[in-house]
Amino acid sequence: MKVLVVGSGGREHALCWAISRSALCDSLFCAPGNAGIAQVATCVPLNVEDVPAVVQWVKDNAIDFVVVGPEAPLVLGLVDALADEGIKAFGPKAGAAALEGSKGFMKDVLRDAGVPTAWYGRFTDIDSAKAFVREKGAPIVVKTDGLAAGKGVILCQSVAEAEQAIDEMMGDKVFGDAGNELVIEEFLVGEEASFFAIADGETAIALVAAQDHKAVGDGDTGPNTGGMGAYSPAPVFTDAIRDQVMETCILPTVRHMKAIGHPYTGVLFCGLMITANGPKVLEYNVRFGDPECQVLMMRLQSDVLATLLAAAEGRLGDIVLDWSDDTAMVVVMAAEGYPGTYVKGSEIKGLDAANAVDNAIVFHAGTKTGPNGEILANGGRVLGVAARGATVRAAQASAYQAVDALDWPKGFCRRDIGWRAVAREQHGE
Repeated sequence: MKVLVVGSGGREHALCWAISRSALCDSLFCAPGNAGIAQVATCVPLNVEDVPAVVQWVKDNAIDFVVVGPEAPLVLGLVDALADEGIKAFGPKAGAAALEGSKGFMKDVLRDAGVPTAWYGRFTDIDSAKAFVREKGAPIVVKTDGLAAGKGVILCQSVAEAEQAIDEMMGDKVFGDAGNELVIEEFLVGEEASFFAIADGETAIALVAAQDHKAVGDGDTGPNTGGMGAYSPAPVFTDAIRDQVMETCILPTVRHMKAIGHPYTGVLFCGLMITANGPKVLEYNVRFGDPECQVLMMRLQSDVLATLLAAAEGRLGDIVLDWSDDTAMVVVMAAEGYPGTYVKGSEIKGLDAANAVDNAIVFHAGTKTGPNGEILANGGRVLGVAARGATVRAAQASAYQAVDALDWPKGFCRRDIGWRAVAREQHGE
């Protein structure tokens, strides 16, 4: 098959890395890709949010299968447009991608499907939003309804903080039109986990869980980011919890989406809070997580392309997945200043040395090739330094050994990725 992966981040590098090893893949392209992806796929300079241009390129190049990485082209209807041309694609159509495109829509789906989640309200004016906050009290969570690049969520510890968030999102439009509507919801307490399942419109199969580290600093301090690292398996996420999440969250959602005329095909990324009262859904995303995808691809021993194709063709019942028992971990290297203002263009050396560490691989998230073939930083989250090991501690040791092999003074990372799992391992839990 000729395969196109859409996207340019660490998630897409991991997908390309895994797909390139499939017996079904004859040639692999990625649009627009990055400097690391260029080592395993042919990069194509397309604007992935220009749906007609992507579809035209796919037709002109006789692509058999398209795997859509990021959420924006899904919400914009790329899969719909490809389907209209008879081209198979992995990812939901726009009506189903609204699960991520609109947090209000997603919360209504959870409510109507009977999925355990936080109580919430939807608001399109500032006064009623503030009245709801004053009625409910704090702590409370304020979210933009629309896409805000993973940043439109503020955890408010006081009513005043929540009112300020409402003013900024809806009044000052700090997230643009994403803040035209807000979702305000219960502050859930527990341990977060990311769980992934693949759906084919009728049913779904479980992938595995991962644990992400959102805060920029060690010890979960500082502002939230798109993710500073992840590991899988997540010890908090037992087999019993997995089965419970499939029965009470994933499958009811898939059945409900079909019932309302928007059958869900693709990966369902379920953000969960494991509370004292069991798992509750924080949110759904309609694509693989980044950096969680990296650790999933490192643990998956089955043919990923065969699995994604089965989902697109509605025959997931044929698929049984094989996972490594190893722990996989990824440590994100970010540009100095991230998640605030950061500078692009600094040179990254030592990549060969990092990739030479046993069981390690460096996934590129925000890189480009310079005029003399050098690798340059081209984003906020720039590299995902990943490793596998028989234990959490072994995976962690290899990942940081690879981090330390890099020569990039303008980059930084957290030094404690996996700390919860390491503590559990030490205590024999």
